Amino acid sequence: MHVRKWTHLARRVIPCQSCGAVIVAAGSARRMAGVDKIMADLGGEPLLVRTVRAFQETAVVKQVVIVARPNLVGPVSAVCEAVGFSKVKAVITGGDTRQASVQLGLAALSGVRLAAVQDGARPFVTPQLIDRVVRAANTYGAAAPALGVKDTVKVAKGGLVVRTPDRSTLFAVQTPQAFDFDLLRGALSQAQKDGAAVTDDCSAVERLGMKVRLVEGEEENFKVTTRQDLLLARAIVQGDLT
Repeated sequence: MHVRKWTHLARRVIPCQSCGAVIVAAGSARRMAGVDKIMADLGGEPLLVRTVRAFQETAVVKQVVIVARPNLVGPVSAVCEAVGFSKVKAVITGGDTRQASVQLGLAALSGVRLAAVQDGARPFVTPQLIDRVVRAANTYGAAAPALGVKDTVKVAKGGLVVRTPDRSTLFAVQTPQAFDFDLLRGALSQAQKDGAAVTDDCSAVERLGMKVRLVEGEEENFKVTTRQDLLLARAIVQGDLT
């Protein structure tokens, strides 16, 4: 794939109403000590419901595909139907990796020009954040929310500090990450062909020489990865934090 093929996409005006979302909920949850975080109770409803609701409520996303583990496809489908998530087009089985799951989710979308990819385990994503990211992707071709890091970060090798990067240049990236649909699909396909394991979707398009526009993220838009994260999420919902 030739990098220049994609350079014009960052400047093309694409109607925001043609955005579809892939919500990735197919992880193994191995750091949750046996707790299924996607269906874990959060304020009286499954955690995933809170994530999907933000996409249901935003006007810029027209359809949603949820990618889940095989044993959760049925339960997630039933929950979405019971809640009345009209934008959920399909709940499908994920792949062996997150990258493969996103590719499957993209294949299940139809008639969209933009694609937003969201971690299912970020229950505090807001419609406002989704709107900002999608509109930035509409303008620049690729966008993601991020927050500047607060701690000093060290680069180390063999337990020894190699260097200390300038903290003002470091950002913690969140989801949703949004892209021109063809750009993301092509970038993930190229990464697969090259045998490159990308840690997020931005990394895939960065490999093609594309620039990703960062927009301001939100502090509460954290990913529930550990049991401690789940306890924090429950405390937020219950209003126990002061």
